Amino acid sequence: MTRKLTAACAVVGALALGGSGVGTVNAAPSMPVGGGTAILILKGGNSAAACTVTAIGRSRNGNHLIGLTAGHCGTPGQRVFSEKNQNRGQIGTITYSVEDLDMAIIEFNGSVAPVRTVKGTTITGVDTRPVSFPTVMCKSGRTTGKTCGVAWASDGQSHFSQMCVIEGDSGSPVTVGTKLVGMVNAYYFAACVGPETGTNIGPILKRVSRTNYGGINII
Repeated sequence: MTRKLTAACAVVGALALGGSGVGTVNAAPSMPVGGGTAILILKGGNSAAACTVTAIGRSRNGNHLIGLTAGHCGTPGQRVFSEKNQNRGQIGTITYSVEDLDMAIIEFNGSVAPVRTVKGTTITGVDTRPVSFPTVMCKSGRTTGKTCGVAWASDGQSHFSQMCVIEGDSGSPVTVGTKLVGMVNAYYFAACVGPETGTNIGPILKRVSRTNYGGINII
């Protein structure tokens, strides 16, 4: 039995749900967003799903600022907010989401400044090779922060590890050193006890290249 890691929560007030007019956004400093940033995906009313950004970068078509997260976090058209800065308004929109890889694409607006380092995790590139035992993998998540564990197995699409993950960690970047190797999607049996599982970055990048974005150059 696997459990997906979207955490349900409520946004903190009317300011978070207000419009993000151009004047307001331009007047405020840009918000840093990168792999490991906690986000809220508005589901309706003041209900939201809490997840984590996997990575951020520029699209190869159109130079859009886009990011990755778990597919079960949201569906196209749903609005994205920074959990830390809810009162700053919407920072992006889910534009693509699929079940087979459990990955989604967020298109960010001009309020976002892309960063390589979030909460002690730095991403300097990607490694598309499946991670083999006994490599130690780490993730930086919205709920449990940075945790590491041995990789038990990996194939062309998924990995299985002993990293501690719980709800809200969906989409967390999985790294070996400073290289992005995948994202967190679920755990088996029990949080932080049962193995973590997620999608490797190789098939995710291939899928993004087949969208209208033409791929992503991760920052």
